[in-house]
Amino acid sequence: MNRLYLFFLIIIISIIEYIGDSHFKSYARSNDNLSLIIGLIAYIIMIYLLILSLKNANLVYINGMWDGISALIETLLAMYLLHETLSNGIQYIGLFFIILGIFTLNYGNIPY
Repeated sequence: MNRLYLFFLIIIISIIEYIGDSHFKSYARSNDNLSLIIGLIAYIIMIYLLILSLKNANLVYINGMWDGISALIETLLAMYLLHETLSNGIQYIGLFFIILGIFTLNYGNIPY
């Protein structure tokens, strides 16, 4: 599978995960049943896309990429859309290491 296609698939999985997580947060704070339903649907879609990605690379690679990209995307979306922040500069350095990890995981061939 094309590396770029797999990368974008993991980005889509991460965005859908953010949608699910933000609706679960909304449900947890307001008991809005629609938020719970949207969160569950998002996670079902996310699992299906995860299965598609696992057809083309091994679990170690997909999980590492997903964890890194998801942490980065969810953090940026939470900062922008929910106006949430991290509490200190060290945590922002941690985000830098996540980005570094994504780049280093893409060194060499995609393991199958």
